[in-house]
Amino acid sequence: MEEAVRGKERVEILGVGVDRMSADELRAEMLRVVRGGERALIMHVNAHALNLAYCRPWLRETLNRADVVFCDGAGVALAARMLGRPSLERFTHADEMWRLAEFAEKHGLSLFFLGALPGVAERAAARLRERYPGLKVAGVRHGYFDKSAESPENEAVVAEINAAKPNILVVGFGMPIQELWLKENWDRLRGVDVAMTLGAIFDYVSGELKRGPRLLVNNGLESVARLIVEPRRLWRRYVVGNPLFLLRVLKQRFAR
Repeated sequence: MEEAVRGKERVEILGVGVDRMSADELRAEMLRVVRGGERALIMHVNAHALNLAYCRPWLRETLNRADVVFCDGAGVALAARMLGRPSLERFTHADEMWRLAEFAEKHGLSLFFLGALPGVAERAAARLRERYPGLKVAGVRHGYFDKSAESPENEAVVAEINAAKPNILVVGFGMPIQELWLKENWDRLRGVDVAMTLGAIFDYVSGELKRGPRLLVNNGLESVARLIVEPRRLWRRYVVGNPLFLLRVLKQRFAR
């Protein structure tokens, strides 16, 4: 039986607290929340997320109010070392979805998938069910709807999720749209025990998007691998964003 997380320690990087926890501890915390009748908001951060939060006070505040913020990026783990802080365990959301599905099947937890283009999340759910036939998928909904507060489409999506009553809602809109949507709707998602942001997870799981060479992915160079796969879309995030992130971390270090 997995042990639940107790007394989580947060490492502050560019004004955002990142929890020191392993993937096993994260899943154990989710199970504890569900079985304890509680609610939890779980978000992930990488260098891109912390760059966005650096310039957006609302995003920084939203991340710091989350119940769990986990490290999803070698750059964030490197930043903790540069700052002389306790080490962070990095685990990628693309890998975590498969493990989460296995964990959910084992413990009878239901999932709701929200995000990606029409049909993509459905294909992701089908692939997960192929490997884990007992997985409970409470619902699937694409992410192309009017997400503005109180719009009819948004109201319908919130009502659909609440009616499904999933233990875990997986939101994959990309940053910072998914964080903003949860900021505006979390208090209204009363049928959900845990909400979790996982970015482009449905594109990866469905096979729509490749992760790049495994040699790079497995050695903490996923940003390079992703840049190879999507150079036109991601060049600014990595070629400009990663050095900027490291400069900001150095500024934080010397400011101390």
